[in-house]
Amino acid sequence: MGKHIVIDPITRIEGHLRIEAVIDDNNVVTDAYSSSTMFRGIEEILKGRDPRDCGLLAMRICGVCTGTHYQRSIEAVEHAFKVTIPKNARLVRNMMQGSLYVHDHIVHFYHLHALDWVDITKALEADPKKAVEEAQKWAKLSGQRPWNASEDVYAEVQERVTKYVKQGRLGIFGNAYWGSKAYKLTPEQNLIGLSHYLDALELQREIAKAQAIFGGKNPHPQSIVVGGVTCVQDIKNPARIAEFKTIMQKAQKFAKQAYLPDVYMAGTMYADEALDGTGGGLGNYMSYGDFNLDDTSFYEAKKLFPSGIVMNKDLSKVYDLDQTKISEDVTHSWYEGKTNLHPYVGETKPNYTGFKDKKDGIAYLDIKNKYSWIKSPLYNDNRMEVGPLARMIVGVARGDERISKYVTTFLKNGNLPTKVLFSTVGRTAARAIETEMMSDVILDWADELAKNAASGDLSTWTDFDFDKVSKDAQGFGMAEAPRGALGHWIKIKDGKVLNYQAVVPSTWNAAPKDYKNRMGAYESSLVGTKVVDPDMPLEILRTIHSFDPCIACAVHIVDTKGKELGVYKIDPTGVCRA
Repeated sequence: MGKHIVIDPITRIEGHLRIEAVIDDNNVVTDAYSSSTMFRGIEEILKGRDPRDCGLLAMRICGVCTGTHYQRSIEAVEHAFKVTIPKNARLVRNMMQGSLYVHDHIVHFYHLHALDWVDITKALEADPKKAVEEAQKWAKLSGQRPWNASEDVYAEVQERVTKYVKQGRLGIFGNAYWGSKAYKLTPEQNLIGLSHYLDALELQREIAKAQAIFGGKNPHPQSIVVGGVTCVQDIKNPARIAEFKTIMQKAQKFAKQAYLPDVYMAGTMYADEALDGTGGGLGNYMSYGDFNLDDTSFYEAKKLFPSGIVMNKDLSKVYDLDQTKISEDVTHSWYEGKTNLHPYVGETKPNYTGFKDKKDGIAYLDIKNKYSWIKSPLYNDNRMEVGPLARMIVGVARGDERISKYVTTFLKNGNLPTKVLFSTVGRTAARAIETEMMSDVILDWADELAKNAASGDLSTWTDFDFDKVSKDAQGFGMAEAPRGALGHWIKIKDGKVLNYQAVVPSTWNAAPKDYKNRMGAYESSLVGTKVVDPDMPLEILRTIHSFDPCIACAVHIVDTKGKELGVYKIDPTGVCRA
């Protein structure tokens, strides 16, 4: 008969996500359903507002990939107004976004995803001396010394966690599928992963400071404006740029000495799943492209990540991106209105129809009708996967020299064939590859900014006539976020926002089935997955977490009967009242 598994909520992500999976008598997933149980209504809030203010509000869509929605919104308005920003502004934006990538990927792997590979309880059985030898082996693959590896360090880590266990709790490591047969690392390998988990807690705080140097604060930086940036004093001050570099050099060292070796280690131990394509999913990949490398207009500049489409895992062909071919379907989403609308004319009209009746005390999704707050985006009437793996795949298919070098080196060092990329393991590895590349490139941008400022060029903003350009305009900000392709579309009439739509990475990946009943990326990636124990579906979590789900955190709580749930008054004076 098989089983119908419900995992709700999916933990170690941003937001609320529910996964339902159907497994057969052999515990293999045959069907899957992805549902976001939150509503995001920021698009409605932006209507009627000054377009120059949209970034500050759109930023609140997410505080995890912080600043990304802010920048995309600003770029959409700049595109509408035909504004090209100065060199210093381009470099600062690249540095802010680049530091976010490094921060986000490290946090994702260690604090959101590592526990799908690492069994914390088994780490307590490890021999610290053997763990040092193990760490040296994996770091050696990329010609590095292992990060913070010594018998004393590993023994101290064991002691810290053992104290939790003796107290009858695991603290931050509570509520997991410890002991599952789906874990494959040795005790020593688990100890290495645990040690780096704790190290990364300290490091992520430092990397957040790097973004705040030019952004003013973290989360939600505030130095980007339509036309450029406002952090003039930080650009002028060599000490601020040097501070940024020092932090990012430490992050670079961690990426090379801990992150990459740990992914080599996990990838090797889970090689059977990588080779058989577990978690591969759709096989269609899309990148909008991002990080301008010259100062021509935004969509004409050469980019660090090229744009493009790869279909059916075929790296011999890459198709140019055409934003007019993007649409959103709402057949299985809790919205009213027409389906397959381009974002310029998109609608956000809630139509919550609820779950099916309860069975055995569980309310199941109404899978034949509407079952998610996420819409189903399509590109040229195809379902797509976005994210670091898509960027690496498109880059290799484009023949991009830099991306190809990093991907090829990773595969060669790990003695891995290209096909392992099309799997849960490959998706996880792509983030590590991208982190190493970004940690290298971002230091070049810092040097370029310092050199440009030292030459006397302190320009940070391009002037424009708002009254003239904002009468009747439309534009889009399409680039990449850490989790994938992110687009904001805006229509402006008489200086005010007429319509606004954001299609985020997790909209592409976490979407429900479309009007042809085709699966989204999460759903497709689960089909064919073998679950060792249906009561501990670790394999399902491992694949879902490989996408780094971010279900919008800035949301509205909706009462389906129209009841007002709460009214809040904001004190703008800045006075703190305890």
